[in-house]
Amino acid sequence: MLTARREIILKALIEQYITRARPVSSQSLIEDREMGVSSATVRNEMAFLEEAGYITHPHPSAGSVPSDQGYRYYVESIGDVRLSAAEQLLVSHLFHQVEREISEWLNLAATLIAQMVKNAAVVTTSRLDACRFKHLELIRLHDYLGLLILVLEGAKVREELLTFREVVIQPGLTALASRMSAEYSTLTASQIESKGAALAGIEGQVNDRIAKLMEAEDKQEIKELYCDGLHFTLSQPEFVRDHRLALALTELVERRRLLGNIAPPEPASHKVQVIIGKENKAEAIRDYSVVIARYGLPAEATGTISVIGPTRMPYGRTMATVGYLATVLSWLMAKLYGKEGAAVQS
Repeated sequence: MLTARREIILKALIEQYITRARPVSSQSLIEDREMGVSSATVRNEMAFLEEAGYITHPHPSAGSVPSDQGYRYYVESIGDVRLSAAEQLLVSHLFHQVEREISEWLNLAATLIAQMVKNAAVVTTSRLDACRFKHLELIRLHDYLGLLILVLEGAKVREELLTFREVVIQPGLTALASRMSAEYSTLTASQIESKGAALAGIEGQVNDRIAKLMEAEDKQEIKELYCDGLHFTLSQPEFVRDHRLALALTELVERRRLLGNIAPPEPASHKVQVIIGKENKAEAIRDYSVVIARYGLPAEATGTISVIGPTRMPYGRTMATVGYLATVLSWLMAKLYGKEGAAVQS
């Protein structure tokens, strides 16, 4: 934890850098707001912040800029942020003007977020949080060869040839499939995988294959995206100065690889998450920050709302916007499907 004075200086530096997109000097901080201390004290505190990894110098003679660690401290200190009542009313009004079609809602959400935060917004169509087991059949084809037929909820069927480590007979496979169908009903891939440690032989082999098939299904790329505001991100000073950043982001969009890079594999909750710079697992976007939240019906169909932009992002504003739009979409979907009590509050 930082002292109160160091926290004030770090926040002031970050907010000035977010606004002006230029390295910040100690003199600039003093002129920008009343610090109540001498310039020498501010310089000393900035030296500490740099040594501790919260800020850095892009060039020896330049001022300071926040590091990913500095932004993380800043984001964690923001607390609960919300749009103003007037903005919430305007957003709600706009959604009530469009047709009761999910595609219309998602398209409007992407456009509104992009306009409100001046960065690229990506909204995905909703789908099941995780596929769930429904039924299993095992058919003997040869002494060591069988056909695994896996039925998932939602009428999805996956088939795969399975080479066993020992000779199999049909009655044994039928009994195993029947038992697993009863025990695994509605389980997810992770739940089935956790059972594998206690299993051996053919049963363990089948368990492992079921889990991997379901994991692959969960990782299927969402093909329908609603994206808006890329031009806002590309017009940011970072992208104007460094065409490499602009080209990398444009390529991700054009090749439809953006979502796979920005979305965490399993968002922990419907709360807004912020992933800053090198915190991103995908190397392709480690120069950017992502603000992301889920919307939809818990334990049912959910999608994601996200904003991608430079690490010099107005985090409070972006978090408030993403969070409110996620709440609105959750409420609309709950109302559409007659499950208003299931709407998620971000």
